[in-house]
Amino acid sequence: MMRRASILLAGAAMGALATVAVTQPRAILGMTANAAASDTYRHINLFGDIFERVRTDYVEKPDDAKLIESAINGMLTGLDPHSSFMDARNFRDMQVQTRGEFGGLGIEVTQEEGLIKVVSPIDDTPASKAGILANDIITHIDAEPIQGLTLQQAVEKMRGPVGSKITIRVTRSGAAPRDIEITRDRIVIRAVRHQILGDDVGYVRITQFNEQTTENLRKAIEDIKSKVPADKLRGYVLDMRNNPGGLLDQSVSVSDAFLERGEIVSTRGRNAEETQRWNARGGDLTGGKPIIVLINGGSASASEIVAGALQDHKRAAVLGTRSFGKGSVQTIIPLGSQGALRLTTARYYTPSGRSIQARGIDPDIVLEQPVPEAMRARLQENRGEAGLRGHLRNNAAEGQEERSASSVYVPPEQKDDVQIGRALELLRGTATDPAFPPSQRAAAAPAPAAPAAPATPAPATPSR
Repeated sequence: MMRRASILLAGAAMGALATVAVTQPRAILGMTANAAASDTYRHINLFGDIFERVRTDYVEKPDDAKLIESAINGMLTGLDPHSSFMDARNFRDMQVQTRGEFGGLGIEVTQEEGLIKVVSPIDDTPASKAGILANDIITHIDAEPIQGLTLQQAVEKMRGPVGSKITIRVTRSGAAPRDIEITRDRIVIRAVRHQILGDDVGYVRITQFNEQTTENLRKAIEDIKSKVPADKLRGYVLDMRNNPGGLLDQSVSVSDAFLERGEIVSTRGRNAEETQRWNARGGDLTGGKPIIVLINGGSASASEIVAGALQDHKRAAVLGTRSFGKGSVQTIIPLGSQGALRLTTARYYTPSGRSIQARGIDPDIVLEQPVPEAMRARLQENRGEAGLRGHLRNNAAEGQEERSASSVYVPPEQKDDVQIGRALELLRGTATDPAFPPSQRAAAAPAPAAPAAPATPAPATPSR
């Protein structure tokens, strides 16, 4: 709008000379647009020619619907690892998953170089009980190679009736491929778990962000407050390690549960409607108690939004290692009876204007989790979002370089967990760190780049 206003003002002052300067570029732009449209239609005609040749000359009669679906998936996966087409069945499955209850193995996966990579196993699911780890590469399903399948096709093969068995072959750095048999089960996601550590610290673990997360969080905090007197409760540990993310609106409401005011997250996209901002409405459920947030290389998407918001507002100290770096918004666009399109439409930004994409959240207190010698050969280096082939680039103009993620190892026994141990020491005052407690006076000011919040945020990629 400012550019158009300045041209009109110049035209009013300069007369005929300005008219030439304005109309000439318009004619050139019109010709350029027509040429671009012509090129586009020429490529569409090329696709039609190839499609028809495949239909008539391929060695076996192909399925037209599968050809079209494969072409669509090829177009979308060429954009970034998170854009995809969902047929009607997969779209229904996704809607069930975001409600927090579905059938399957219980893993969050992505695609890398034609193979399926585990982002994170979900707590207390068949996959986690069978020993599936973050960064495992799945190469075969029931002895059949998955090379060449789309992500959706591979996921569909891993689904099946409750009680049926599946064998997946996984590879890990430094270890021979191994076959793991898993019995499919009804996956009921407990989005939030909680307990009281000792008798003075509330521990809340968020495993993913589905439709139940915020309500479960409220109940968890209420339960902790009912059992520990306010004068004895030293604070909370909010554990989001290996949390693969989920719904954007849930990450906003979870952040809002700990903030009294200020921006939570903004999104910026190519279109004006994708440039949005969400603000806290007040009402800290903890009553201002100290909070330490735990993250690691498996903390992605929605969990990074929460960590970034609480970090920028100095509401919590973030402890652990750098997060995954998935800072893009996937909008689900229903296509009637045909299914839905999952399309990357924007990037997330923290309240101070940091892009999460391919960069992640850096903790205020960096503390590596020691990995047992026997586990080191089994754990691959976690390159995070920046290591995914074809990932959406961070905006270089902002000077925010891309960086890999960090370790995803969390000890099975809490007594061996040094990150929880350090959080407890800080909350109880038996250890100190310059980053804790954070000074809210030094909170970063929000970047003035987005308009007021919309009514309905778009969902992010759900777990499988």
